[in-house]
Amino acid sequence: MKFLKTIVLLCFVLTLNFCKSDKESTKELVKKEIGIYPINHGTLVLESSQYNFFIDPVGGAEKFMGRGKADFVLITDIHGDHLNIETLNDLNLSNTTIISPKAVVTKLPKGIAGKVVTLNNDDTFEIKNLKIEAVPMYNLREEALKFHTKGRGNGYVINVDNQRIYISGDTEDIPEMRQLKNIDVAFVCMNLPYTMTEESAANAVLDFEPKKVYPYHYRGKGMISDINAFKNKVNAKNPDIEVALFNWY
Repeated sequence: MKFLKTIVLLCFVLTLNFCKSDKESTKELVKKEIGIYPINHGTLVLESSQYNFFIDPVGGAEKFMGRGKADFVLITDIHGDHLNIETLNDLNLSNTTIISPKAVVTKLPKGIAGKVVTLNNDDTFEIKNLKIEAVPMYNLREEALKFHTKGRGNGYVINVDNQRIYISGDTEDIPEMRQLKNIDVAFVCMNLPYTMTEESAANAVLDFEPKKVYPYHYRGKGMISDINAFKNKVNAKNPDIEVALFNWY
């Protein structure tokens, strides 16, 4: 009888441990809220449960007060609204990893950050609980090809906290954007003459169907793109896509 009681007790303990382990596994699969902080134009901060990301930091260190230290700085391209050496120098990046394409890396001063990683289109960077994919960004229109040549700059897909976050960089509605899968949050540019129209951006978004999209980088040459028109075009055909509007300027 004593042996039988011991067996029953052991089974009970094992069952409790299994349930606990199962609950913990389920908890890990729950998507966590990502902090999103627009700075200006194409510059933003993302805060996950473990990492801080500064995207194309420009405007001086004061723009980032209260946002803590950057674990990662992601730079999309060589233009001054994406790569600003003065801002990078002002930020304390001694414990930060800069991720950028080769065209950007060649312009970075030595020792500007704790680590510099070169990612070109279709390359990936991966550490515990984080994967960053470099995706293409470029122009399609003949008159705009000089602005962003294919292969020079990166868009990014950040995989963190069980979410996929897409940063378009400066691009038009390229096939690689339209073919994206399982995007939870997208930041999509729209400004002429440098990237694309609100209509082109909306059509691309309707193809890859992110759960939530933020129009950003929408100031062009002497004009501001109509982000409400973008929202209306998206939701007229797919009301399930949440279009979130921030004032970036």
